[in-house]
Amino acid sequence: MTVVIGFEGSANKIGVGIIRDGEVLSNPRRTYITPPGQGFLPGETAKHHRSVILTVLQEALDEAGLKAADIDCVAYTKGPGMGAPLVTVAIVARTVAQLWGKPLLGVNHCVGHIEMGRLITNAQNPTVLYVSGGNTQVIAYSEHRYRIFGETIDIAVGNCLDRFARVIKISNDPSPGYNIEQMAKKGTKYIELPYTVKGMDVSFSGILSYIEDAAHKLLSTGQCMPEDLCFSLQETLFAMLVEITERAMAHCGSQEVLIVGGVGCNLRLQEMMGVMCKERSARLFATDERFCIDNGAMIAQAGWEMFRSGHVTELSDSWITQRYRTDEVEVTWRD
Repeated sequence: MTVVIGFEGSANKIGVGIIRDGEVLSNPRRTYITPPGQGFLPGETAKHHRSVILTVLQEALDEAGLKAADIDCVAYTKGPGMGAPLVTVAIVARTVAQLWGKPLLGVNHCVGHIEMGRLITNAQNPTVLYVSGGNTQVIAYSEHRYRIFGETIDIAVGNCLDRFARVIKISNDPSPGYNIEQMAKKGTKYIELPYTVKGMDVSFSGILSYIEDAAHKLLSTGQCMPEDLCFSLQETLFAMLVEITERAMAHCGSQEVLIVGGVGCNLRLQEMMGVMCKERSARLFATDERFCIDNGAMIAQAGWEMFRSGHVTELSDSWITQRYRTDEVEVTWRD
């Protein structure tokens, strides 16, 4: 049996997960939460990660009931992500691999999400919608690559939601996106917003600028409530995502959709995608916040697949990169 430990820390989550042949043995994590109206800066996020990573590592080993000798490979997030947090995690992973005398593996964060989704849901060959604070992509597998069929041309959908949350001072605990989702459930009035789909790609920066400007006017004059703005923003953004996902499905002849990434645990997005899938007689696969949100087990799972197919990262190549596209990885473990 192959046991892989995975270190994830590309943004404001720090997680360590252990996978043994498709079984999640442990997956503890911590989140760096900032006050309402603020985002998280790379340096401060890295400082948070440094303060808790060894505690989380020990938790992962204790939960799994394993010792260093039981681990076969150490996987870490190579990128994409925020520079300082990525470096923090890479240094710990390198150190652990050398102390334990284990091979090291740099993993693409996006591929980690996809492989975790495939493991948990048993989706065979889905069209993947990857939506998070840093990424928005529609992906399909073809000829040993995860091909990007469509993506955002500016900011990610999660970044759009997070920045809107700052405008109306929504709490970042447990996450701004989750709090927007709860407020949107109480919204009753739909405010028309720009809808920007360009072929297979989407654009969110214009919508954000529009709603940032409109929010102050509409709220100060009592024309709507904050809940109405949350509802309207969600409906517009998610409709755009469903549209480009359906177009990719049609192109690929796919009958499965897998939603991954932090925004993927939004139940309204799952509901809207489910309606589209039902109309196409397709199946929808999604996971909950344990595996949608950044976690160590997803890096361990992608690392497990890579390690089993012969991948190893030499210490001299164990750097990080903030830009690392999903389609740069050769997927040698799939037919």
